[in-house]
Amino acid sequence: MSTPNPRDRWLLPLGLFILSVTWGYAWVLSKQALAYAPPFAFAAERSLGGAMALMLALKLMGRPLKLIAPGATLVIGLAQVTFFMALSTWALVEGGPGKTAVLIFTMPIWTLLLAWPILGERIRGTQWLAAASTLTGLLLIIEPWNMHTSLFSKFLGVMGALCWAIGTVLVKRLRSRHQVDLLSLTAWQMLIGAVPLVLLAVVIPERPTDWSATYIGILAFMSVISTALCWWLWIILLDRVPAWEASLSVLGTPVVAIVSSRLMLGEDFKFGEVTGILLIGAGLALLSLIGWAASRRNAMK
Repeated sequence: MSTPNPRDRWLLPLGLFILSVTWGYAWVLSKQALAYAPPFAFAAERSLGGAMALMLALKLMGRPLKLIAPGATLVIGLAQVTFFMALSTWALVEGGPGKTAVLIFTMPIWTLLLAWPILGERIRGTQWLAAASTLTGLLLIIEPWNMHTSLFSKFLGVMGALCWAIGTVLVKRLRSRHQVDLLSLTAWQMLIGAVPLVLLAVVIPERPTDWSATYIGILAFMSVISTALCWWLWIILLDRVPAWEASLSVLGTPVVAIVSSRLMLGEDFKFGEVTGILLIGAGLALLSLIGWAASRRNAMK
């Protein structure tokens, strides 16, 4: 983990604000993009565009292009880019952006569970209560007892969250074992993860992409800002705090997604789904409070 820097007092909160607002609104833009492009093509075009932007940034900034720990980077790219992008975009085909974002942002709870055996970050005390609240809320949203709901879309969202959590934990493990430039790591995992998505888009029969001015504008924003820039900010954040704490730090994202989706797309929520969202929010907020209290205790030692 990097040495704390006084600038982080304002740089990290600024980065978190940018991440939450950009990623939150990006769910609405992604839903709109699917009117112009099929899911796998959009995921491939977005990821490839992000990878090209990051590689160009590396070149212009004179940063190292060498691929460090290719095996670990390959696994991270597959989990955090290929599978996450494919599953989350596919989930948007039938699900609303607000609900999908809530399911994707159960990622902190999966990160917490995975960080225990992989990173040795144990679950203690009230963390179990937070986990129970989050999982109960997840059940209320998915409604596995109601076979008439879009279970497949919700399943894809949860699997996307799990893949993102796996990538998050693996990034932390890679950084603990190797010295690697963060921008280079982001660029390589994006490029490696984009390749299978391009192959999927080519192999799976889908309608052609409508390269209208609107879609090009959405794709440019999603590739350069939401994918390249925000992924880099995410890796920087992940390098400075514990994995589960970093995951909790972007909790504003589903809130922005829900509000944006409600205002722009008229997405509606049932009582059970609202209750589930509140339980998930309560559980993740409790985890955040636990992390804040722990950091305060460490600072006083």
